[in-house]
Amino acid sequence: MGLSISGAVKKTDIPATTIRYYDKKGLLPFVRHDENGHRDFTKHDITMLQLISCLKNTGMELSHIRDFVQMCQDGDTTLEERLALFEHQKTVIEDRIKQDQKYLQTVEHKINYYKAACAAGTEDAVSNEDCE
Repeated sequence: MGLSISGAVKKTDIPATTIRYYDKKGLLPFVRHDENGHRDFTKHDITMLQLISCLKNTGMELSHIRDFVQMCQDGDTTLEERLALFEHQKTVIEDRIKQDQKYLQTVEHKINYYKAACAAGTEDAVSNEDCE
């Protein structure tokens, strides 16, 4: 016997509502149900649920995650497709990190600007930079 949905929540920190939503959207076809219709999560199911959450959190669309889940169920004939999917997602993540680094630089610049203005007691002492 595996874990109930509450056990899956404890293992993954994914809310039960999200797990149910993923199931409704066809992302969890591998999860078995017991005789009462309750989800029965195995260790493999938990690992897949964590992976699905990871992919979602990196911006992958649910339809692409569903495709990935189907590829997993289709077996070894889809290995190259799965590799390509993850290589693409890595590029997406790297691009987002680069953009976030630019945002971080802007925020750090503003922190330094306002520290200097606070120390001087006025923005006039720092520069005529607008608050953008």
